[in-house]
Amino acid sequence: MDENVIEIRNLSRRFGSKNALDGVSLNVNRGTVFGLVGENGAGKSTLIKHLLGLWRAQAGEVRVFGLDPVSNPVAVLGRIGYLSEQPDLPEWMRVYEFLRYMQAFYPKWDVQYAEELREQFGIDRTARLRVLSKGQRAKLGLLAAQAHRPDLLLLDEPSSGLDPIVRRDILAAVIRTVADEGRTVFFSSHLLEEIERVSDYVAMLHQGKLVLSGPLDSIKAQHRRIKLRFETPQPKAPIIPGALSVNGAGREWTVICNRHRPELPTLTMSVGTQIVDEEAASLNEVFIAHANA
Repeated sequence: MDENVIEIRNLSRRFGSKNALDGVSLNVNRGTVFGLVGENGAGKSTLIKHLLGLWRAQAGEVRVFGLDPVSNPVAVLGRIGYLSEQPDLPEWMRVYEFLRYMQAFYPKWDVQYAEELREQFGIDRTARLRVLSKGQRAKLGLLAAQAHRPDLLLLDEPSSGLDPIVRRDILAAVIRTVADEGRTVFFSSHLLEEIERVSDYVAMLHQGKLVLSGPLDSIKAQHRRIKLRFETPQPKAPIIPGALSVNGAGREWTVICNRHRPELPTLTMSVGTQIVDEEAASLNEVFIAHANA
C-alpha cells in the first residue's frame, strides 16, 4: 500500500513566457484517491499529459509504476485508464460496437464488468454514440477507461459541465469502488467540493505552482475558519499576524488560519477583538487562502 504509483520530482514546463508547471513534486500511493485541484489554467491538464507520456519533462522527472512514461509507453499505458473532459468517441458506432472495438486494445478487458457498468449507468447498448447525452458520453468514456481494470485511473476534469446526479454517479459509485479494490485514482477538478467528497489526498496547483499537498483529513484539521468581532468598526481589513486570509466588514471579520491557531486568542486580544465562532474551513476556503497568500 505504500508503493508510489506516481512520482514527480521538480517538474517544470514553459509555454513561451508562461510557466505552466513550476518545480512541482508529489507522490501518489497505491490504492488511494488523489485529487488535484486548481483553477482553470493552473496546470492540471499539463501535469496529466506528462503522466501519459504525451510530453517529455523540460525539467525534473516523472515516473509512473517506477517507469518513464515517455521511454516506456507500452508498459505504462497498458496499466492506465484515461478519461478526458471531452472524450473523443466514434459517433457513428453503436454502444455495443464501441465496447467490442475497445476490447480489442486491452487483453485484460473484462466483458462482464463492462456490461455491469453499462447497466449501472443506464446506457442503451443499441444506441448510436451521436445520440447520447453529454452525461451518457462521459459515463461511456469512463466505462471504457476502466473495463480493463487498470492499476491507475487518470481522470482529467471528468464531470465538468455535467449535472449533479451524473457527477455523483461518476465520483461516488465508480471512483470509490476502484480505490477499494486496491487500484489508484488520480483526478483533476476545479470543483473543490468534488475533491473534498471522495479524495484521500489532495494537491493544490495555482499558476503552475504546488501550494499545498497532503492527506485531506490532515489539511482540513490544520485549517480553521474563525469569526472575530471588534469593539469598533474597522475601516479596512485588520492585520492578524499569522492569518492566511482576513475577510469581512465593519465589526465582523473572518480569518482562515492554520499553524498559528494556538497564538490567535492572545493576538486577537492585542488588537481589540474577540473570537465569537470557530469551525473547520472548507477545502475551497483553504485553497483560496493559500492561493492569495
